[in-house]
Amino acid sequence: MKIFVAKLAFKTTAEDLRALFEQFGEVESCKVIMDHETGRSKCYGFVEMPNDAEAYKAIVETDETVFMGNELQVKKSRPQAEVAPKPVKQVKNKRPRHPYIPPTQEFQA
Repeated sequence: MKIFVAKLAFKTTAEDLRALFEQFGEVESCKVIMDHETGRSKCYGFVEMPNDAEAYKAIVETDETVFMGNELQVKKSRPQAEVAPKPVKQVKNKRPRHPYIPPTQEFQA
């Protein structure tokens, strides 16, 4: 089961999150979401646990608890929405452009 963890401290790492959730059972993966521009944490992450019973217990036990100075919000993750492919743009038939040809000496008055 995938678990959503919000209101993490900026300094929280995936290892910290793993250590918190390993108290309740096996953890497949942990990820703290980072901002690409600043390189700082976005203060939320995801934990995957293979055993649903352990995952539900972890959610109940960690929700609204203080971890690294912040009160966490923990819940079952919703499925990620599928992104529709972008439509292919139709290319219009354009008139061919003629290159600019500067006037020569014989045509100037």
